[in-house]
Amino acid sequence: MSKNITDVFFDLDHTLWDFDRNSELAFNRIFESKFPEINCHDFIQKYIPVNQACWKLYQNDKITHQELRYNRLKYSFDALDFIISDEDINQIANDYIEFLTDNNYLFEGAIEILDYLKPKYKLHIITNGFAGVQDKKINNAAISGYFNTITNSDLAGVKKPNSIIFDYAVKLAKASKENCIMIGDCLDADVNGALNAGLDAIFFNDKKVAAPENIKQINNLLELKKYL
Repeated sequence: MSKNITDVFFDLDHTLWDFDRNSELAFNRIFESKFPEINCHDFIQKYIPVNQACWKLYQNDKITHQELRYNRLKYSFDALDFIISDEDINQIANDYIEFLTDNNYLFEGAIEILDYLKPKYKLHIITNGFAGVQDKKINNAAISGYFNTITNSDLAGVKKPNSIIFDYAVKLAKASKENCIMIGDCLDADVNGALNAGLDAIFFNDKKVAAPENIKQINNLLELKKYL
């Protein structure tokens, strides 16, 4: 159990908010309406790894926001051998952002663990997602009341794993780094980013990928009770 922790920071997408499930529902709505010839399940199988690769480039400032939105779709359609115009890609990108927050499924145990932690700690969010979209997710999923502060990369001016965003979040929380812990699904951005910035960290490893033995990890959010 982590001692002296006063403030718990969560990532949002893929940690509390079930991005893959909500994303598939948004794409399914788009394809049913405008591209019924596309099998949504097949598209998602291509899209998930492409999106992850594009986000890694984005969080390390290798591509822009606009390139992220375009590339993750273009490369996914290319992988499906589906020919589509740039105009249609840009329209899908816009529709996707509009529809994404209409579905707000959370990971199993999310509300239960937030209810468990809220009386014991101050809770916060640190996210690389775009401010307007992330705020909608948090509000539409009815979890805003759990969090004292929400830090996004737009506010901080940098993205995880840059230590500046963790410094910004800790300062906003009026906390001390030695009393803070970060929980997230990305070893690079969330875990190593937090550790390098001087915070403790827990890896939310729901996909059970290989991880260094010295990293604290959980496979289900309710396992946080072992540490907090």
